[in-house]
Amino acid sequence: MSDGARKKIYFASDAHLGARFLKDPLATERRLTRWLDSVKREAAAIWFLGDMFDYWYEYKYVVPKGHTRFLGKLAELSDMGVEIHFFIGNHDIWMFDYLPREIGAFIHRDTLTVDLLGKRFFLGHGDEVDYRSRAFRLMRRVFRNRFCQWLYAGIHPRWTFGFALGWSLSSRRSGLEKQEEREYQGEAGEYLVAFAKEYLKTHPDINFFIFGHRHIMLDLMLSRTARILIAGDWMRYCSYIVWDGENLFLEQFEES
Repeated sequence: MSDGARKKIYFASDAHLGARFLKDPLATERRLTRWLDSVKREAAAIWFLGDMFDYWYEYKYVVPKGHTRFLGKLAELSDMGVEIHFFIGNHDIWMFDYLPREIGAFIHRDTLTVDLLGKRFFLGHGDEVDYRSRAFRLMRRVFRNRFCQWLYAGIHPRWTFGFALGWSLSSRRSGLEKQEEREYQGEAGEYLVAFAKEYLKTHPDINFFIFGHRHIMLDLMLSRTARILIAGDWMRYCSYIVWDGENLFLEQFEES
């Protein structure tokens, strides 16, 4: 994966860069960039588990304005040999070829089972296994439909970007998206935990389930050989997960 000095794998999720509901969006981006700078010497790979951007849509010749510090740092890390992985989330679904071409990132559009440093991981944003309501499932199918994406691309960016960011702000103010940020609901009340337990019945070889989406920090044993971790977010917790081949742990970025 990389040279011998780089032996840690990092996971992070849900920065919602560019969101209008953030008090200081630039401060969030700068903090995230400083974290990336702090881990770049040890990182073999960084996996972003979705919703790193509050909205992202790539037209053929147009990409979202901003995020220059974050994207520039990713380019630097990629040039150093660090693997960069992005899962699409429910906010930044429309990633196509820009990040792969510009920084060599790998884009993942669904859950993924992968072996990392000797253990088997099940990775995803979390909305892929979220079946709370028909409306949520329908909206997700529409957003991922190629024909609907083609129709959407025909609208001028002046309208689509403003509409999307405004919708995100309105949804949060009305409480529709706060369900993603509710505090821990208990083992029986967390749908990601329920999914992982059910999935283990037919896939007992999974060692670690790692998700974003829920905006909580969670590290829970599912069995003697399996754990689930939810990565928190970069709006409240500045949290991330580290795997070094022996230990997997949930951390928060703290600056002196």
